[in-house]
Amino acid sequence: MALSQLLWAIILTKEHLWEYLKTEGLVDGPMEILQEVELFHLVDQFYARALFYAAVGYERARHTCQLIRRNRFQSDLYIRPLVYKSREGIGVHWGPEMEFAIVALPLGTYIESTRGLRVCISSWRRIDDNAIPARGKICGAYVNSALAGDEARANGFDEAIVLTDDGHVAEGAASNIFVVRQGHLITPPVNDNILEGITRATIIELARDLWVETIERRIDRSELYVAEEVFFSGTAFEIAPIVEVDRRTVGSGSIGPLTRRLQQSYSDVARGRTDRGGHWRTPVYRSAVPHGCAEPVSKTQVGGA
Repeated sequence: MALSQLLWAIILTKEHLWEYLKTEGLVDGPMEILQEVELFHLVDQFYARALFYAAVGYERARHTCQLIRRNRFQSDLYIRPLVYKSREGIGVHWGPEMEFAIVALPLGTYIESTRGLRVCISSWRRIDDNAIPARGKICGAYVNSALAGDEARANGFDEAIVLTDDGHVAEGAASNIFVVRQGHLITPPVNDNILEGITRATIIELARDLWVETIERRIDRSELYVAEEVFFSGTAFEIAPIVEVDRRTVGSGSIGPLTRRLQQSYSDVARGRTDRGGHWRTPVYRSAVPHGCAEPVSKTQVGGA
């Protein structure tokens, strides 16, 4: 992969697709990648069919593990797989050339949400599926997210909520959203211009374990003001409680009971404190490796990790 090709794709034409993975240090020490296989399956399923990307998910999953091992990372990581058009030239059109790259960087706390987030409804609307599909992470579409997020922060809020063009709740600037009303967990449907998030799907499954069914339906703006609980979800956000929308208090003004239960369940799965969800975790340095993602590595090869 030539850096010049990547610069052409990203800077000049925005012709690249990306996803986001996160590693977690487990309670007993080893590092695992959360939801890696599910992510690459999603990449293949959506990008291959919609955007002519060659489906090679499991090969890319192995490359991710190799990248982490070769750099001997031992902390939480931000991992961004990129599929991009590598044609070098001026012009807004795709050539046939495809390349793949992975970026891995140490990651601290993405957003401080321990006390809950104060958010606003953005004046920017979510981009429509017939313009750029929001269900996949396409680089150019994230200008829409940046505009919404920067507007919110400039006005003193932590984050933004964006609406669809007809005024229904879509999601956060860069995260999915859930609402609790009368004990029901509600989230916008996938045909409301939302990202079909892996963390979103995980939360729906974890909620089912708590005997809470999730209703996927359109959400009115005013429902955010009368909800008992609201929270964002995403790989970086994990589960981020919202305690205020448009300067209106959500519920009691503190993190709600269902949000806390889901936070704990998600944290336990992500950090290996439970056997639940083991199929979502891919060991990087462990010899017993599911999915055929990583190769066995001895302790001496990774500095005694």
